Amino acid sequence: MSQKFTLNINGQTHTVDADPDMPLLYVLRNDVGLNNPHFGCGLAQCGACTVHLAGLGTPEKPHPLQTAYIEEQVPQCGYCINGWLMTAAAFLRDKKKPSEAEIKVALSGLKCRCGTHISILKAVKRAAEMMG
Repeated sequence: MSQKFTLNINGQTHTVDADPDMPLLYVLRNDVGLNNPHFGCGLAQCGACTVHLAGLGTPEKPHPLQTAYIEEQVPQCGYCINGWLMTAAAFLRDKKKPSEAEIKVALSGLKCRCGTHISILKAVKRAAEMMG
């Protein structure tokens, strides 16, 4: 049985009719029309479907991770980027000045088929230094 839900997403209000058991991912993609996040492994393990209840930044004032991703030229296909950014942001919120090994462990469950892992790790380290 469908219910009305009002969501504030990226500063905009959206009202959707959805089954309460429907995954948020489907509501975001199918009902709201967002291109990110993505359906990845289907088990919520690869990170492609990860979302935050609060955003990271804006085009005018990007989060340090967003800035670092651009500076390190991380994005390729972009399919997995949502999961990496959301996971790294949560990690950096809780862990100030992480070591490279700690970053690797925190992001170890995520997958990137383009092979940008090295650039991603550099970007997260750069963001951690910027947040310092």
